[in-house]
Formats: sequence, C-alpha cells, structure tokens
Amino acid sequence: MTDSLGDSLDRALEGAFTRRIPQSAQAQMKYLVKQLKGTRAAAQALGVTQRTVERYVTGKLKRPRQDLRGRIEREVRKRWQPQVRARARKKAASTDGLVVSTRARFGFTAAPGTTDDARIRDITQALPPEYADQLFTAREQGATEQQLQQIAADGLARMYFRNNNTRAHGLGVEFTDVEQIQIDL
Repeated sequence: MTDSLGDSLDRALEGAFTRRIPQSAQAQMKYLVKQLKGTRAAAQALGVTQRTVERYVTGKLKRPRQDLRGRIEREVRKRWQPQVRARARKKAASTDGLVVSTRARFGFTAAPGTTDDARIRDITQALPPEYADQLFTAREQGATEQQLQQIAADGLARMYFRNNNTRAHGLGVEFTDVEQIQIDL
C-alpha cells in the first residue's frame, strides 16, 4: 500500500493537536452534530440516515460497524481543533518549513552523458517554508495526488539534488512509485 501525500499532510497537522479527539461514538457524533449544525448535515456527511445519527447522540446505539466508525473518526479529525491546525500550518508556511521522508523512485532529465536511470531512493529532506505553503494551499484547493507530488518533487529537486540551487542547474527530477511518505512539521 502506498501512502498518500495529502493524507501525510493531514497527519502532520494532527500532530499539533493539544487534546485527543472524542473517543466514544456518542461523543464523536455529538461533536459532529454541533460542528455541522444539525443531525441532517451530520447524516449526509457520514452517508447514514438522520435517525441513525439521532440514535448515536442519545446513546441508543453505541458501537458503529467498522466502516462507519472509520468515517465518523475521519470527519471528526477533519474538524478537530481548527485553530491549532491553522497555527501549525501558518508556522510551517512562514518560518519552519517541513521535513519530507520518502521512499520513492527518482529519475532525472539532465545534460547529455549523465545517468538518468530512475531508481528507488530513501530521502529525508527539510523543505523551506514556501514549499510547505504551496503544499497546504494546494491541498486546501483540492489538488490531485499527482499535483501534490509535483510540488514535493520540485522542493526535493531544489534542496536535495541541486543543493538549494547551488549546483546541477537545469536538473529536472521525476518523483514516481511512492512506496512511503511522511511529512513532519
């Protein structure tokens, strides 16, 4: 299974949470109903009936089936501590940047006579704040996984392969076959 860059960005922001998300299905459902301003909106977000949501809120239902449990938790995580999430994003995008750890296939387009065979590499590299900003902005605007990978590839090309653009000018980097990726703030 390959990791998603978008999911890794979300997990990085979740690392800044100062409190755990609600643990019980009832508490999670109450939180969603409050955030979405009603049981109907919560039901639509989860793909269940409004009556099912009401049963969880009142405590008549306590243990959701596994697929519903995953959807509830995902929706709660998406909305949990928005100010903490925004602060962490702003800090990464303005001063700190982020660290990308990946195992993926990297190929090159470079001057004739150089080797450009793609190969699997393990790379851990700090990226400057402008790449963090580009990644988070693209994620918010609904960018595809390929678009996010291209931004990460541009950052890795600049910082890792071209040593912050001090060498190997004109070297293009291709970032494919991502086996794992982790983003840390």
